[in-house]
Order: sequence, then C-alpha cells, then structure tokens
Amino acid sequence: MHPIKNYIIDMDGVLIKGTDLIPGANKFIRRLVENGKGYLVLTNNSLYTPKALAHRLQVIGLDIPAGHIFTSAMATANFLHSQQPHGKAFVIGESGLTEAIHAVDYVITDLYPDYVVLGETHSYHYETITKAIRLVESGAQFIATNPDVSGPSESGTVPGCGAMAALIEKATGKAPFFVGKPNPLMIRSALNYLDVHSEDTVMVGDRMDTDIVAGVESGMRTILVLTGITERSAVERYPYRPTWILESVAGIELD
Repeated sequence: MHPIKNYIIDMDGVLIKGTDLIPGANKFIRRLVENGKGYLVLTNNSLYTPKALAHRLQVIGLDIPAGHIFTSAMATANFLHSQQPHGKAFVIGESGLTEAIHAVDYVITDLYPDYVVLGETHSYHYETITKAIRLVESGAQFIATNPDVSGPSESGTVPGCGAMAALIEKATGKAPFFVGKPNPLMIRSALNYLDVHSEDTVMVGDRMDTDIVAGVESGMRTILVLTGITERSAVERYPYRPTWILESVAGIELD
C-alpha cells in the first residue's frame, strides 16, 4: 500500500466539539506539520470563510491557517464554475458562501439567475425562501451546499441546509444537487485543492454516513474516530467499513 502522505480531516467531532477543542487535536496538527504531511480540514459548514474559521479555531487553541481549510461553499463555487463559467446565482447564505461564489466571477442576483444556491445561514427569511421557490419554478437549477438537516450551536440544535432544502423541494417538486459530503465530489474537490492523489491520502472523520462513505467512494483509506457522532457498535450497520477505527486523532500514528 502507498504510504500516507496527506490527511483530509473533518472538523466537527474530529478536531472540535461545539466550541471545545477535542483533546490531542492541536498536538495531532502539530505532528502533521513537523512530519511534512499535507493536510486539509474539510467541513460541510458553509457559514464562514476559511479566514474566519481559522480565527475561530485559533481562539480555542487550534492553529490552522486559512489555506488549510476547505468548505462546502468553496466546493459549491468550484462546481458552479465548472458547469457554467461566469454565470448568475440567487444565493441564500452567509459570507462564507457569497465570497466563494464571487471569487469564481459569478454575479449574485435575483434577476433571471441560472442557479438558486442554498447554504447555511443564521436566519432563513420567509420572503427569501419564497423568492427561491419561484425562481426554481421558473427554471433556475437548484443547488445546495450540503445535506445536513441540523447542526450544533452554542445554544443547541439548529436547522441545517438539508432541512430548508427539503422545504423548497416539497414546494417545487425539484430536488437539489447537494455538493457537500457525502457526495464524493466534495472529496475530489479537496484532493484537487491539495493537488494530491487519493492513493496516498486518508480521510479522517467521525461519521460513517458522510465522512467515511465519501472517503470510500473516492478510493481513499479512511479513519473513523469515536469523538463525534458514530459509536463503535454502530459500524456494523453499514455495508462498508473504515480502514481503521481509533478513539481520537491523538491515536493516529504517522508513517
């Protein structure tokens, strides 16, 4: 087997939990750097820009430069550019999504957009959702950053992009194309961003139904850590298996 040269690492449940650093995560990142390993933190969270995420991580003691962070918003912008360069999109989301879409030279507008793009946001407004529904009905293609139906916040669970996408789908009869995990497109985008190959890269995640399946479908070896959603006993329910199961990233031994 090829030696592991690169690590694609999920964020929530692997490096952090809520606003807390998972024990050993900072030392793991430091070991990657000291051993010359390539790494990329991968998140379905489309709220924040990489720079904003890097700052939030630094505050809790995790030193990860913005250039080592890749979000579903970035993957979505890359997908739009590959499908229709210099297009137009009606966007529901925060700065993490709007900046990524502007960066690929897209016009954000509600006037005859090619796409309706849905991401995570701090507040979903009835008028905005109604506008999105009518634009999809009029022929705009429906894209969503990620299928997560809920997510954590400092005050508890909040509805995610997947939940709002379901509302628009029910109203229009048109299903969205989800770019983020478990779509292997997200992993391929991350590999291209790192400019590395799947054969010598490993996916590290805490969820069998997003991280691990995306890694498996992308031809990568995978590490399931038990600091997040998935318990060891739950692995048997799935027809695919992670290459390794570890208690946390602190137990990952580097080649």
